[in-house]
Amino acid sequence: MEQEINQPGWCRVAEIELIYKIKPKPSDRPKVQSSKEIYDLLIGLWNHDKIDIQEEFQVLFLNRSNRVLGIYHASTGGICSTVVDVRLILLAAVKAGACIIVLSHNHPSGNLKPSKSDEDLTAKIKNAAGYLDIKVLDHVIISSDGYFSFADEGML
Repeated sequence: MEQEINQPGWCRVAEIELIYKIKPKPSDRPKVQSSKEIYDLLIGLWNHDKIDIQEEFQVLFLNRSNRVLGIYHASTGGICSTVVDVRLILLAAVKAGACIIVLSHNHPSGNLKPSKSDEDLTAKIKNAAGYLDIKVLDHVIISSDGYFSFADEGML
C-alpha cells in the first residue's frame, strides 16, 4: 500500500489506447454516393422490429472515398425522441478514423419532416465535427416507408 502512494503521478493514471479493427479491405466496403444509397444501406441494417415503434440514432462513418468504415448505434429512445451525446459520436468517429459522417435516425410516426430539435442537433454536431475536420455529409431521417435527406433539401 505504501509503495503505491509513493509512485510518481504518471504511474497512477489510466492508459488510453486507440484500436480500430478493420476486417474488410477498403475495396470491399460499400461506397455511398447519394442519399438513396445511404437509405438503402441504413434500412438494411436497421432493426425492423423497432423502426415503427422506437426512435434510434445511428451514424455511418466514411473514409475520404465515401466508403463505409462502420456504423455506430448512438442511442435508443422512446416513441417520440432519443437523446444523443455529441461527444460519444465524435469519439467513435475519431476512433474509426472517419473523415465523413452521416447522421441518421428514424421517425416511428412515419412523418419524415425534421423537427426543430432535429435541425438544432444536426447543426450542433456539424459545428463540433468541424473542429475535428470531420464533414457531416448528410442527416437522413428514415421510416419503413421512405426517407428525408437534409443534404438533398439544402439544410446542411
